[in-house]
Amino acid sequence: MAEARAYPLNTWYAAAWTTEIGRALTPRKLCGKSVVLYRLTDGRVATLEDACWHRLLPLSLGFLRGDELVCGYHGLVFDGGGRCTHMPAQQTINPSASVRAYPTVERHRLVWIWPGDPALADPELVPDFSRNDGTDWVGEGGTFVSLKCDYRLVLDNLMDLTHETYVHSDSIGDENILAAPFDVTHTDRSVTLTRWMTDIEPPPFWRRLLNRPGARVDRWQIVTFKAPSIVVGDVGVAVTGTGAPQGDRSQGVNGAFLAAITPETDKTCHYFWNFVRNFDRDNDELTAALTKGHVNDGKGVYDQDHRVLEAQQAAIDGNPRTPFYNLNIDAGALWTRRLIAELVARDTDAATMHAAAE
Repeated sequence: MAEARAYPLNTWYAAAWTTEIGRALTPRKLCGKSVVLYRLTDGRVATLEDACWHRLLPLSLGFLRGDELVCGYHGLVFDGGGRCTHMPAQQTINPSASVRAYPTVERHRLVWIWPGDPALADPELVPDFSRNDGTDWVGEGGTFVSLKCDYRLVLDNLMDLTHETYVHSDSIGDENILAAPFDVTHTDRSVTLTRWMTDIEPPPFWRRLLNRPGARVDRWQIVTFKAPSIVVGDVGVAVTGTGAPQGDRSQGVNGAFLAAITPETDKTCHYFWNFVRNFDRDNDELTAALTKGHVNDGKGVYDQDHRVLEAQQAAIDGNPRTPFYNLNIDAGALWTRRLIAELVARDTDAATMHAAAE
C-alpha cells in the first residue's frame, strides 16, 4: 500500500517573495507540481503548469509576448489563464488545448498558490503572516530553495526550540531552555508552544540586542504553528522584574521568526524565512546585521539548522526504523503532525466524494 501523501493540497502555500516575480519566467516545483510564475502587464501574477499541452516541454523554457507565454519548442501560445490562443501551421485551435492555471494571490510580501481544487481557493484563507508586511515589524528575509528534507522536519525543528541549546550554542542557545517548563495548546488549525525563562543571564544574541550590561532577563518563546505550513515565533527578553510575563515588554526587545515552509517533493521543501523586530525599526544597519546573523555563508543560525535537517533526512533515508521515538519536548511537533494528517485525510475524503459523484 502506498504511503499517504505528506501534505494537503487544498490550502495556500508560499511560492515566492513578491520581489522574485517579474516579467521573467520563474520555474518552481510546489507540492510535486512543476509550475511557472510570471507577472502580467497589469501587475498580477500568473501561475501555470510548467509543461506545454503539445509535447510537454517546460513552458519556463519559452518566452513572454505581452501577457501570453510562447512555448520555446513549437510556438504554441497560452494566455495567463492557461488557454491556448495559437497553434502553429493551422487556423483552428483544439478546444482541449490548455494547461492548468493555479489560483494565485499576493499577500504579506509573498506570492501564494493553491495547488488543490480551484473551486475551494478562497483568498480569505491565506494564513495570517502580517508581521512580514514591513510595517509594524521590520526585517529582510530570504528563501532556501529545495532544502533537502521533508518539510515536516522543519516544522519539528521550529516547534521544539530546545535544540537551540546545542545547535545554536554561540548565539541564542541556553541551558535554561532545557530546564524551563512549557505549555502546549491547540485548536483544529493551530498549535502554540509557550515557554518562559525568568531571571536568567541572556544568551549572546539577546544580550547584544538588549544592550543592558549586567542585567538579568525574563525570556519568552511563544511559537505558533498554523496548519499546514506556517510558523510564527514571538521571542524576546526584558529586564527581570519589569513585568514582561504579565504583558509589559517595554523594558525589553521583541523579535519574531517567521517561516512559510512549502513542500517541493516528499523529501524536499522551500523555506521562506524572516526575522523581524518591532524596535529600532529605522536602523538599516541592524536589519542587515540580523539578516546576516541568520544566513551567512553557512555560519548563520538558519544555516546551522539546515545542516542538521538535511543530515537528519539523509539518516532517515538510510534507516528503516519508524516511527521516531518521542520525548516530552516533542509535544508541539506531535500536535503539528496530527493536524497535518487530519488535513490530508480531509483532502482524501473530498477527492473520494468527488470521484463518487462523477
